Amino acid sequence: MKKILIFAGTTEGRRVSEILSENKINHTVCVATEYGEMLIEKNEFVNVHCERMDAEKMNSFIKEGAYETVIDATHPYAFEVTKNIKEAVSKNNQGIKYIRLKRNTGIDIQNETIRFFDSNEECAKALEETKGNILLTTGSKELSVYANNPDLKERLFVRIIPGEESLKICNTLGISGKNIIAMQGPFSSKMNEATIDMYEISVMVTKQSGIAGGFPQKAESAKNKNIPLFVIGCPVEDEGLSIEETLKEINVKACGKESAKIHIDLIGAGMGNPDLLTKKASKAIDEADVIIGAKRLLEIFETNARKLPLYMAGDIIPAIKEIQSEGGTKKIAVLFSGDSSFYSGASLLYEALTEEIKKGGIVADIAVIPGISSISYLSSKIGISYSDALILSIHGRRLNNIAKRIKHSRKTFLLVSGLNDIKLLGEKLVDSGIDNVKIYAGGNLSYEDEEIFVLTPKECVSFDREGIYTLYIDNPESEERRAALGLKDGEFERNETPMTKEEVREVSICKLRPKKDSVIWDIGCGTGSIAVECALLSDEIIVYGIEMKDDAVEIIDRNKEKFGLENINVIKGKAPDALKDLPAATNAFIGGSGGNLNEILNMLYKVNPNMRVVINAVTIETMCEMKKIPDNFEVKDFEIIQMQVSRANTAGEYHMMKAENSVWICSFDFDPVSL
Repeated sequence: MKKILIFAGTTEGRRVSEILSENKINHTVCVATEYGEMLIEKNEFVNVHCERMDAEKMNSFIKEGAYETVIDATHPYAFEVTKNIKEAVSKNNQGIKYIRLKRNTGIDIQNETIRFFDSNEECAKALEETKGNILLTTGSKELSVYANNPDLKERLFVRIIPGEESLKICNTLGISGKNIIAMQGPFSSKMNEATIDMYEISVMVTKQSGIAGGFPQKAESAKNKNIPLFVIGCPVEDEGLSIEETLKEINVKACGKESAKIHIDLIGAGMGNPDLLTKKASKAIDEADVIIGAKRLLEIFETNARKLPLYMAGDIIPAIKEIQSEGGTKKIAVLFSGDSSFYSGASLLYEALTEEIKKGGIVADIAVIPGISSISYLSSKIGISYSDALILSIHGRRLNNIAKRIKHSRKTFLLVSGLNDIKLLGEKLVDSGIDNVKIYAGGNLSYEDEEIFVLTPKECVSFDREGIYTLYIDNPESEERRAALGLKDGEFERNETPMTKEEVREVSICKLRPKKDSVIWDIGCGTGSIAVECALLSDEIIVYGIEMKDDAVEIIDRNKEKFGLENINVIKGKAPDALKDLPAATNAFIGGSGGNLNEILNMLYKVNPNMRVVINAVTIETMCEMKKIPDNFEVKDFEIIQMQVSRANTAGEYHMMKAENSVWICSFDFDPVSL
């Protein structure tokens, strides 16, 4: 049998290795990182070599191993690596067969959200012209091109594989922990969209990573979220042979075993102590042929089952397909920390598996087995019921207005990622003047080194004990949260900037009909009174206040700070130009158009042809423009009302009504259905 060497770096390369093993063919796989080594399925037929090699090292390695076939399955954009492999093969000059294994890019070049760039440098230059946060998914090797650019660094959110080398590069370049998303892909479109929403991403950057690398999902999510996708590389298919063509070249057949139905248990494994597993979960793990989960969880259980250290749906589903292709009835246990139905990746995997079963990609039945969450465990340890508590999570996710939420809650349980989140919470509470709370920090719950600390916000800031934590915040001085609109004008910080008065404000917002998770553009924001009242309705509402005057921007910032509203984003600029790079709105309030009402409406319709819009006018000229809206746009539920407010003023012993300026309020929905 010919000696085969695979330079792996893609899912396709790992698949070829698995097929060779299925056919009992000895081969060697070269990977550059420990994480890449972890993803290779270990068996008696594969030898894994982990090392970064230049052309000279590759030449020696090929020569010493006497390899006769070299398969280049590295990433399409690892140009230097491919060059080195070809050079090494050429230097040996002993009739070695070189095969380039290609991956399908899956690019729809008609997708209007995509822009292509020849290099990272060219892409970084183009990003300087954008606004807002950037999701960088090109990996860590080219990160310096972007991180060394002061115009981009603070806006970068970097998604990298969770390997030591990648994290070290981020730290060296000064990328802060809150801007690092350490996860292994590929990711579903919904996962990408959730990341875009969580980090308020305005533009995504990727390589031409192929179908296996999740490129179609990135393109779809960018299109759905109406943000540009910057792609490094030309829109062409990767050159080389497919998996099937590669196997034919080396005279190997994929094992075509008949797929048998498998059973998959998605198990909540609790916090780590096997004694806390339910009997059903313990039985499912004992009977499993294969156990899949994060390495930390796999190490807990002593079993003869095959273990796969995977935790992302994009890796788990291909692995399950391969297990099924082996034939025979199989039981698979997929482990998740905590409770499988509570802030768990189990729900995403369940959804993805269900879709695969519908398409026929997997023949299986699925069961979800719940576990004990850290919230439940901590509440029992400190004797606090969580039935009436606010339960939040900042574990791997951003949460607006956390200090304000705690301010209005007597009892709050909080899931955190670790020590840094505890420090961040302390800082937010101290800055908000919330210092009379007790914070119970449950560390390494259920383990032998379990500890529960009772801290003040200031002590949280200086806390230095690393661990896995769940928090309970006891706030005996919690304030009731307002359940409706109704701030008085006098509650706002003021300067000479005009403000929408309170009665007009309340009617306008009611006409705007925001939902609990709406994205609202407040155009011509003034003092920010509309933005503040909208943001107070729900912590999930995101408001973008657009204002072109410096003194107005300053007063909006002051009101945002006064009311502790992290879900307001102040944008200095003039509409419609200032709207171009913002996340798409569901609702828009126009309090001032600067004479550009028609241009602004055109932009709103282009961004979201289902948007709800409310316009206030105090001049006859603007009123005349509003009257023409049904002639220029397809709208429904169109309405104009005139609102006149009079206030009683005292004159000696008498009360006289004093009228304020009359205001016209126009409201409507765009109606794309009628086009």
